[in-house]
Amino acid sequence: MLQILEFTKNNIIATKAEDNLTEKDIQKIHPLINNIVNRDQKVRWYFEMKDFTGWDIKGLWEDIKMDLSHVEDYEMIAMVGEKKWQDWITQFMKPFTSATIRYFDLEEKEEAKEWISQ
Repeated sequence: MLQILEFTKNNIIATKAEDNLTEKDIQKIHPLINNIVNRDQKVRWYFEMKDFTGWDIKGLWEDIKMDLSHVEDYEMIAMVGEKKWQDWITQFMKPFTSATIRYFDLEEKEEAKEWISQ
C-alpha cells in the first residue's frame, strides 16, 4: 500500500510504503509527478518504508516504467527505511537517475524531511 503524506507540497512528493506495492499504488504518483514537471520544476521525493516488503510483479514493472520515463525529472530522493536491504535499493537506483539519492534510517525521518526540503 502506498499512502500520500501531508508533507506533499510544491515540488515534494511524500509517500509511505507498507506491505507490497501494486500497479495501482504506483499509478497514484503519475499525476503528482506530471503536475511538478508541467510547472518546470524537478521532483523531490520523500519515500518512507515501514513494514515494506517490496512490489508485486505488476507494481515493480509500473515503477520501473515510471522511473525510466522520468529519469531527468527527479532532483532528490530521500529513501527512509528500517532494513538493510532498503539501503541496498537506494544504491541500486543511483545509475538509473540523475537525482541525488540518500538513505535514512526510520529514526532519522525528520532529518530526511529537512534534507529533501532544503
